[in-house]
Amino acid sequence: MDDHVAPVDLAKAYRLLNHGPTVLVSARHDGVDDVMAAAWACALDFSPPKVTVVLDKATRTRALVEASGLFVLQVPTARQADLVYAVGSRSLADDPDKLARCGVELFVADCVEADDGIEAADGNDAGKGIGAVDAPLVAGCSAWLACRLVPEPHNQQAYDLFIGEVVAAWADTRVFRDGHWYFDAAGPGWRSLHYIAGGQFYAIGESVLAKDAGGTRAD
Repeated sequence: MDDHVAPVDLAKAYRLLNHGPTVLVSARHDGVDDVMAAAWACALDFSPPKVTVVLDKATRTRALVEASGLFVLQVPTARQADLVYAVGSRSLADDPDKLARCGVELFVADCVEADDGIEAADGNDAGKGIGAVDAPLVAGCSAWLACRLVPEPHNQQAYDLFIGEVVAAWADTRVFRDGHWYFDAAGPGWRSLHYIAGGQFYAIGESVLAKDAGGTRAD
């Protein structure tokens, strides 16, 4: 794992998605990896932290999630716009070399077993559970949330809506640390992507702090 990647406290994991970025969804089952893009993903609950994501029935990634019960949401950066569009436009079912053609590099989180579950290799409780999650992470992103599927067959079938409990989270400290994003200071290449349609994204803009916030961010 990159030296800049650090665990995120699960109590703050929702902040990785609260600004509504386009995400990459990765999953693995029976030796097969896939990654897709998803524009509809958001935080759902604080404790335990949960997320939702819409996965179309036609995607191979969805089949891997359903089979394994595991997935990872990652927040790609502006410099990965072409990669995000490519994995969102190609299917592994049609192109077995999809990930290589799209320039996707995968890695595995560095975690160890703990008495009360799984924790990050440095002992941080933010890694709780990830050692049991056999799902690949996409390199070059700014944040990652490893999730266990919360089975909701009706929602999945009727609305393509999947719920995941976040069991571990990480972020690149060059852009997210101490529970906060630092897009303004990190540089334009680190900004998150927000998809519109037809291959057009917007990158997140400047921070605006409400006057009644007293000039300081939340803890």
